[in-house]
Amino acid sequence: MSDQPLAGIRVVDLTQIYQGPYAAFLMATAGAEVIKVEPPGGERLRGAGAKRTPMSFAMLNSNKQSMTLNLKHERGKAILKDLVAKADVLLENFAPGVMDKLGVGWEVLHELNPKLVYVSGSGYGLSGPDRDRLAMDHTIQAAAGIMSVTGDADRPPGRAGGAPCDIMGGIHMYAGALSALVGRNTSGKGTRVEVSMLESMYFTLCSELTVYQFTGELPQRNSARSPAGSCPYSRYRCKDGYIAIICVSEAHWKSILEVIGRKDLIGHPDYASPGARRAIEDEVNGMIEAWSSQLPRDEAYARMRDARVAVSPIRDLEEVRTDPHMHERKMLSWVNHKDLGDIVLPNSPIRYSDYDLADVNVYPVVGEHTESILRSWLDLDADTVRDLADDGVV
Repeated sequence: MSDQPLAGIRVVDLTQIYQGPYAAFLMATAGAEVIKVEPPGGERLRGAGAKRTPMSFAMLNSNKQSMTLNLKHERGKAILKDLVAKADVLLENFAPGVMDKLGVGWEVLHELNPKLVYVSGSGYGLSGPDRDRLAMDHTIQAAAGIMSVTGDADRPPGRAGGAPCDIMGGIHMYAGALSALVGRNTSGKGTRVEVSMLESMYFTLCSELTVYQFTGELPQRNSARSPAGSCPYSRYRCKDGYIAIICVSEAHWKSILEVIGRKDLIGHPDYASPGARRAIEDEVNGMIEAWSSQLPRDEAYARMRDARVAVSPIRDLEEVRTDPHMHERKMLSWVNHKDLGDIVLPNSPIRYSDYDLADVNVYPVVGEHTESILRSWLDLDADTVRDLADDGVV
């Protein structure tokens, strides 16, 4: 494998749960040496560990090394400072102020290592009236407006599936770290990068905010219809599932009519534009579903796909994790783990033409690399490492 783009970059990863660990994962799969610093016993997401390690932890912590360090112990703080002195990047997603209370905040670490890129991820940012509000993906979805546009008008606001706020926050932490590293090449100085999950989500509402600007009315929740006026735009029932279709051009509309056997409507003024179709959207959707409901999902999908319509089957998690396309591209790989057995682990979704895709190395056991890191980074001898363990520092 050729050198990777972040080869030679050293990262101290203090993050936990989803947001920060995803940023650190992207750095690790780009070739950075990522040291996951965990409290004794491991970070919360590990849960009970071993055979009960959550898949989320396995996914987000591949390609990292793990060491334990008690940051409430003075010697633990001293060791963190020694690590940071030799690091390029530090990632943390504690609540604002926690690192300062520990005595290892931005000002302290920047003075120790002026070239350090210090990346802080939080729910609402490091300033402003909401800085100290507790933040989880669920509550950020509510605060960011995502819930207000998710679901259907006759039902309460819905939660978007997955953990989009955490992952979007992690992506922005990664982008911020890389931007700061590029800037350091010019200035020679490190900087603090801060990312707010709330602010990371704002751009995901481009369509809804456009409608609000033009109409002055808040868009109604309608999970099966376009917030921007495309029609058809919905999910359609089949014999054994659903397909999703979006029509983004009149050429696509013509293709849809040909596939469903309604060529007689090509050019009909009542269906001649997205606006005209939107006015009779229930009729349009009913016409398509009358066709799709007579077919197995995969056949309906194949017919629309072959006609170059934007379409997808609505797939379940098993179909997604075994997707031949993503396995072919090495985004997903089957890995045999000594505790979890055969599992599917993801790689980075980022590809480079002149660098090889990283091999996925399974997540580390908690503290697996503590001794090797202390000896290779800090030149401590075995007796000193043993004393640190006896004193509860590592």
